Parts: sequence; structure tokens; C-alpha cells
Amino acid sequence: MTSRKKRDADNPEWTRGDFAKAKAPEDVLSADVLSKFGKHRGPQKVPKKVPVSIRLSPIVVTHFREQGPGWQARIDAVLTKIVNKEKRPAFLTDSQGGLMEIGIEGLTDLSWATFCD
Repeated sequence: MTSRKKRDADNPEWTRGDFAKAKAPEDVLSADVLSKFGKHRGPQKVPKKVPVSIRLSPIVVTHFREQGPGWQARIDAVLTKIVNKEKRPAFLTDSQGGLMEIGIEGLTDLSWATFCD
């Protein structure tokens, strides 16, 4: 199978020899020029998220992917919102109009749907 890449005479693909002859930026650029480049982030000190593998329905994946880059972060945001709502106490009104605190287990499927909105 042949490569479909267009060859660019002004910017040829590097060979192993080119990589072997290459020098580090610090060896060829002045300190003034190097200072113009941004700092690199470096390794994460404490991981903020845990890598997992999860199976989602196609409709969910399609919905979030259609919104563009960052779709996995948006799924995380939605799930985080639901978890945070679960941790807060839920309140319902009693027959006299007063507020009653109920635990999450006190919600029915119907009230759960309302609770998450």
C-alpha cells in the first residue's frame, strides 16, 4: 500500500539521521528566545480523575460527541452534578405546607426524575 501523504519539498519528513543530528533547544537558542516559549505543565502531582473503562449506550455517546471536543468532560460534569444532588438532603412539603427532610431512599422513581432536573 502506498502512502497518500503529499510530499513537501520545503519541509521533508525527518529521517533517523536527522533525529540523530538534532540538538536540544537549549543548545542552539539564546536564553532570550527560550524565555518566549511557555512553560511545560509537567506531570500531575495528584491525579484529579481516575481512568476507567465504561460502556455507554450509543445515543449517549452520540449526544455528547456531537457537541465537540470535551465530550468526556461533559459526561463527567453531568454525573458529578447528579452525585452532588444525591448528597444533599431532599425536602418535600407536608400537608400543612411545612418542609420535611427526606433521605434519597425516600424518593420514588417519579420524584427522582424531578429531583435530578
